[in-house]
Amino acid sequence: MKWIYRAFTALIVLAIVGVAAIGAGVKYFSEDLPDHSTLASYAPPLVTRVHAGDGRLMAEFATERRIFVPIASIPPRVQQAFIAAEDQYFYKHPGVDFIGLVRATLQNVQNLAEDRRLIGASTITQQVTRNFLLTNERSFTRKAKEILLAMKIEQAMSKDKILELYLNEIYLGTIGGSGAYGVAAAALTYFNKPLDELTVSEAAYLAGLPKAPSNYHPVTKRAEAIIRRDYVIGRMQEDGYITPDEAKMARAEELTVRRRTGEETVRADYFTEEVRRELLARFGEETVYKGGLSVRASLNPKLQAIADKAFRAGLIRYDRKHGYRGPLEKVAVKDIAAKIKVAPPGGSDGWLLAGVTKVDDKQAEILVSNGVSGKIPMAELTWARQVLEEQRFGAPPKKPADVLAPGDIILVEAVAKTADGKGSYPEGTFGLRQIPNVGGGMVALDPNTGRVLAMIGGFSFQQSQFNRAVQAKRQPGSSFKPFVYMAGLENGYTPATIILDAPYVVDDGSGTKWRPDNITEKFYGPQPMRVGIEQSRNLMTIRLAVDVGMDKVSEMAKRFGVVDNLPPYPSMALGAGETTALKMAAGYAQIVNGGKRLTPTVIDRVQDKTGVTVFKHDVRPCDGCTAETYKGGPMPRVPDTREQIIDSGVAYQMLHILEGVVERGTATSLLSLKRPLAGKTGTTNDYTDAWFVGMTPDLVIATYIGFDQPRTLGKNETGGGNVVPIFKEMVGDAMEGTPATPFRMPPGIRLVRVNRDTGKLATADDRRSIFEAFRPGTEPSAEEPEDEYPMEYGGIASGPVTSGEDAGPILTPAPAPGAPAAPPPSVPTRAFGTGAGGAASGIY
Repeated sequence: MKWIYRAFTALIVLAIVGVAAIGAGVKYFSEDLPDHSTLASYAPPLVTRVHAGDGRLMAEFATERRIFVPIASIPPRVQQAFIAAEDQYFYKHPGVDFIGLVRATLQNVQNLAEDRRLIGASTITQQVTRNFLLTNERSFTRKAKEILLAMKIEQAMSKDKILELYLNEIYLGTIGGSGAYGVAAAALTYFNKPLDELTVSEAAYLAGLPKAPSNYHPVTKRAEAIIRRDYVIGRMQEDGYITPDEAKMARAEELTVRRRTGEETVRADYFTEEVRRELLARFGEETVYKGGLSVRASLNPKLQAIADKAFRAGLIRYDRKHGYRGPLEKVAVKDIAAKIKVAPPGGSDGWLLAGVTKVDDKQAEILVSNGVSGKIPMAELTWARQVLEEQRFGAPPKKPADVLAPGDIILVEAVAKTADGKGSYPEGTFGLRQIPNVGGGMVALDPNTGRVLAMIGGFSFQQSQFNRAVQAKRQPGSSFKPFVYMAGLENGYTPATIILDAPYVVDDGSGTKWRPDNITEKFYGPQPMRVGIEQSRNLMTIRLAVDVGMDKVSEMAKRFGVVDNLPPYPSMALGAGETTALKMAAGYAQIVNGGKRLTPTVIDRVQDKTGVTVFKHDVRPCDGCTAETYKGGPMPRVPDTREQIIDSGVAYQMLHILEGVVERGTATSLLSLKRPLAGKTGTTNDYTDAWFVGMTPDLVIATYIGFDQPRTLGKNETGGGNVVPIFKEMVGDAMEGTPATPFRMPPGIRLVRVNRDTGKLATADDRRSIFEAFRPGTEPSAEEPEDEYPMEYGGIASGPVTSGEDAGPILTPAPAPGAPAAPPPSVPTRAFGTGAGGAASGIY
């Protein structure tokens, strides 16, 4: 009895000491515990997703790729899979599984003795505690804090809320460069499915990942992944979540990774980057990368794909005209196989690396990076003249050895058709390719809404991320002229007003004289205003700008958003100011839409993670638009609240003149499309940049090409020759099968038949008559006085001009009585191109 008494007393003392120790430990470890109440308001970092206009995914921006899903929306089977795999007593324990903890402790004693890795016994609640409030440090102190916090969390939060935090926070590995945080993101990453479409097998695989995602990669660690999946399936069966038959079917199911296809996603790199930049400017980095925004972009994927194809073809077409710059590298033939295994250079989208192994008189034999052998026939090398120096080229090659040599590392593309499209090549035939060193940009937008539908910032985003459509400030050349002529129309001119095309000299005050000229280096005498745009006459444009006043031209450019602060020098009337393709597209759009203020945008709408709209481009009020059901009666009407920045009649007059550029001017190659089109070409000084801004009633496309470090594109490399074909291909493909819609004419415009050479009323038998647009009271009358500069129609010196942008008949002004005869138009004068800069004063 004495020993029993002593033992009982010892137990009591030990119990008291134990309780005291536990109490002291609880007090000690509780002193600096994190505040678990923050979990109640915890907002996990979420992925921002950007969708195109048709709903397809464009991009995701995130520090952690996570899509938050409330517990009520997570299918029970997914919840059950994770509970079975990680914490089968989740709904029964108080945050800590003490039986499991004791079991793990005993196992770890053995592991220590055998020098093996220690195991854990963390419940889902403990994992939430560790992931949200603690670190992954392996120590007794961290474990003690984890246990205390887990029990506190269980008292403060429901089991469902704890499970919701866990399933949305947990990291579930990376595949194909995409990391997955949370079950929703993992379902998309591994299986390209929403949660409610996951099979038992797929849910079980995901539930097996938290232990060690990299150890169960479905491709590189496939066998281990299947073993882990089958273990989770067995646990689900043991816990009664699935039947034996369901478990058998799940184990038999193939573990197949499914990635998003091209039909589900849209690739528009420059457009996507512009969306990202705008989101950062509007919402900040924290919200964009962690806020879970849902963004609807204005991108039209079909139009973007057409634009990519046309623009890329246009740059390649120009580049091939300017010779072959040589191979990427020269190596010994024996080293070719190793050299072509590397990734091709940025910008070679779809092209392959190859090495030349042999050259004979008819073809070059190559080894291609995809492992096949091929041939390049001489017909695919005829374009590859040697580049001697800038704008100097060798003779056209006559045999493959003039272009290629064994050991050349080059870019190639498989070709099936001959260049003329009439013949076919045998299999294994390739064409020589070269990444253009010329750049450029393109913007296509809706002129009625300002929505940017397509955007290209260069030949390839992989080659250069600089977006030339919005970041490159370039001289627009003659494509700026419509804003000069609108200043004239707004200040008393009409499309039929006669303007003199004759020499013009300006002294800048230092003795240096500025002598602008037409691109044809000829003078054409008195011409109707319309001709100044259609034939891109520089001298007419300058005279108009000076007569109206350069301050009015500058104000017009600012009003239309093309150039904010245009210096008031006559040279600026020729497009010497700097602007961007986006600004030019928006400026022309306001001509098409009748002079309404337009703000271009790449984003239609942004919603936050709760679905609340936090931004939308169209802010017009619309009573009745948010009704849940339609109960009859008239449909809601959205008011037009846009500012009128210019009289709609003036805007239409300019649009009508720009139609003439296509019908009779510098863009007549577009006539074959047989639909209403308008636009203006532009070529800057020394042929540095080439432009075309083209329009349909519902689409404006502004495009330029030029070198990043400005230099000449080459003699006669104009907007009409290089950029109009890009527009033609793009519009031809985009509008195929659609009706030809005319441009909209505002009320009050009078269409009057006039002679296009004199601007006077046309006679009944006048074969050179056109319909001209006049505002009421400005149309010509039969009693108008004779022109100040009579035209001599018999003096056509050299027929139609076919080179450059100034196509059309050459007209010689008759000399005044007693005056010396003017030089014949065929005698060239000093040419200064278009877009020449410099101050102007002292008009001569």
